[in-house]
Amino acid sequence: MDIRVEQPCPQCGGAVTLSASDRLLTCPYCGIKNFLQADGPFRYSLPGNVDAAVQDQLLHAPYLRFKGTVFLVSETGISHRVVDTTQAGFPMPGLPPSLGMRPQAMRLARLSAGNPGRFLRLSVKAPVILEKVARIHALSGKDGSRLYHRAYIGEELSFIYLPLLREDEMLVDVVTGDPLITLAKAASYPLKGSPFNPRWQVKFLATLCPRCGWSLDGEGDCLVLTCSNCDTAWHLGRSGLERIDCRIIPGGLDTAIYLAFWKISAHLPSMKIWSFADFMQQTNQPVVIHNDWRERVMSFWIPAFKLQPRMFLKAGRQATVNQWRFDGDQEMYVLPNQYPVTLPFNEALQAIKVILAASATSPENIFPYLAGAQTENISYSLVYLPFEDRKHDWVQPRTGVVIAKNILRLGRSL
Repeated sequence: MDIRVEQPCPQCGGAVTLSASDRLLTCPYCGIKNFLQADGPFRYSLPGNVDAAVQDQLLHAPYLRFKGTVFLVSETGISHRVVDTTQAGFPMPGLPPSLGMRPQAMRLARLSAGNPGRFLRLSVKAPVILEKVARIHALSGKDGSRLYHRAYIGEELSFIYLPLLREDEMLVDVVTGDPLITLAKAASYPLKGSPFNPRWQVKFLATLCPRCGWSLDGEGDCLVLTCSNCDTAWHLGRSGLERIDCRIIPGGLDTAIYLAFWKISAHLPSMKIWSFADFMQQTNQPVVIHNDWRERVMSFWIPAFKLQPRMFLKAGRQATVNQWRFDGDQEMYVLPNQYPVTLPFNEALQAIKVILAASATSPENIFPYLAGAQTENISYSLVYLPFEDRKHDWVQPRTGVVIAKNILRLGRSL
């Protein structure tokens, strides 16, 4: 679902249209770049035309939008599905259970202090809604197979508000004009709502390198910006731009593109995985264990960009199993052919168990123990790997990771 959002430029006020997945605003009028920052999920409202005299009487009903991939590890194997849905977050009869195609068909507005009316509280918690999403899309393990693990990866959570208005003893959907429920029946629900909370206001962060003051580079949906002046990489943290430990494995003359992977080093004591050798033994890989692998801390290599689920698992598995071929990394230096990072570290962290399951040649030795597996002693870095151009595919020569060009391109819309 391609959702478009109207956002005024904080510098010149020009109207900018963004994708809901964009985190970097580049104004086409003044050229200023700003990172979008919010306390919690982004919030949007559906457009609704009402007379100015009654705008203050508007009620805004919250819907939680989930977009991402749900992975399920069960007795029958690993299943997955890309999900993009909206679910009502206020349990009142008459409200549409979902917004359907409306967010895609209409241009949303980012919620701001200028939005009139009051906002109903999200009283159905996000985990409950995500559980419902999994059930709707047959990813709950309710088919009789035992569920070992479920992960939501690459997820985007946001709120979309549906404007409502009291008219003729009815609560009316302002977008369609349809009556939803009588005020008498709605009286038992907390319809008082609350005014706009300043914490919901989006903040704008200038994209200047904190180290040298140079303008940072990045595309609209990128989550990591790079500085070509001092060769550093930055992401948006709690206190602003924070530097990321970033490395690169230099490619040869045939290198056409660099794709980033999150290298997450961690121990899984309950599964007796401390070293790379432990991982290879526990997943029963058909290779001879090298002695130096026992000294190599176990690392999971997770694609730092969104991919179709099957390819995401394949690329992560191949890079993780073949990580011993990645010696010789260097401090990152910025190149023009580095692909944008679109999957954040916290999402990659959730993929560890899924990649572990995908790497298992004997599932019965891994799957039943995933639920109790906890990662410890976590450290991470971002590593750019060289890929060569092979007509329709990007190929990583050391590991044999193959990513179809059209799949990589379509990943930007996941």
